[in-house]
Amino acid sequence: MVRLRPPRNRVERRAVTYWLTNELLTTLVPAVVLVVLAVLITPARPWLLLALGVELGIGLPYALVVPLWRYRVHRWEVTEDAVFTRTGWLWQEWRVAPMSRIQTVDTARGPLEQLFRLASVTVTTASAAGPLKIQGLDHELAAGLVERLTETTQANRGDAT
Repeated sequence: MVRLRPPRNRVERRAVTYWLTNELLTTLVPAVVLVVLAVLITPARPWLLLALGVELGIGLPYALVVPLWRYRVHRWEVTEDAVFTRTGWLWQEWRVAPMSRIQTVDTARGPLEQLFRLASVTVTTASAAGPLKIQGLDHELAAGLVERLTETTQANRGDAT
């Protein structure tokens, strides 16, 4: 029987910069829109500037803290028996997927991930909790991991129903 335990591997260090960039874009794009609207719509300017202040007051600290926290928390590991993950920020989730339960293994690389040479690996199982996702991996490591998991699960035909 496979037991839940802390995974050993950290995600790629570049993931911190990727997450920071992603969070800053998520914060700054709406801020620019609010500034443009405040310039163009004079009667609404005080409310738009108030919204800008709230958005930046919450968004910037979040964008600066969360990537470092995610790097500290997010872990992954693949053994001969299972895939282990730990994710989360305030609510942390530890998961284990036995090799015999794995149905599919996928990799994804969005434009920003490609810029930082990163990828995400998704391990889908028969679990109602949904797939395990390992984000922030070096793209070459992710490709090798998908190949390894595919070979292992094909050799370990189980009850992945």
